[in-house]
Amino acid sequence: MSTDNNLEVKLMKKSLGAKTLVYPTPVLVVCTYDNEGNPNAMTAAWGGICCSSPPCVAISLRKATYSYSNLMLKKAFTINIPSENYVKEADYFGIASRNKEDKFAKTGLSAVKSDIVDAPYIREFPVNLECKVIQIIELGLHTQFIGEVMDAKIDETIQEKVDQPIIEQIKPLIFAPDSRNYYAVGNQIAQAFSIGNEIKGKMF
Repeated sequence: MSTDNNLEVKLMKKSLGAKTLVYPTPVLVVCTYDNEGNPNAMTAAWGGICCSSPPCVAISLRKATYSYSNLMLKKAFTINIPSENYVKEADYFGIASRNKEDKFAKTGLSAVKSDIVDAPYIREFPVNLECKVIQIIELGLHTQFIGEVMDAKIDETIQEKVDQPIIEQIKPLIFAPDSRNYYAVGNQIAQAFSIGNEIKGKMF
């Protein structure tokens, strides 16, 4: 590419400063128990897979949240992935506080005690990951909790391909941080680790 073309590309960019613009972010409902054994759920978008072996996920929470105290106490949590049908409940879990109301009583959803970790999972959500905290990292406004996945559960009605759930049946929510909007998953457009071979195999 020529120098003039490089200049043209640079002029097309606009700086927004230091912002956490990653598209999309997941909609993860984190469930914990408090010191009296009461279940709590909160929605978190700052999270995702962080290691393959051992299988680990990471979530980042503010110290002001009820769930932060529960995580520090129990060192366990579950990640629950809501389907599109539960967008209202997922949003409610993110805007309500357990200090003021019982979120499970309010939504009518079921908190099921995990047999593996000291945390509940949501029966009605199609995917549940049961995790034990193996590392805590203080980052700034948020604290990151890294959890090793001890078990993954899916609804029996969801079909699988090579022990992997089919995303079209899960219908997970995704979140755009800048606009604060929820979106549904779109159509499959390509096969990962495959379509790139079309470029890899080009002759120059």
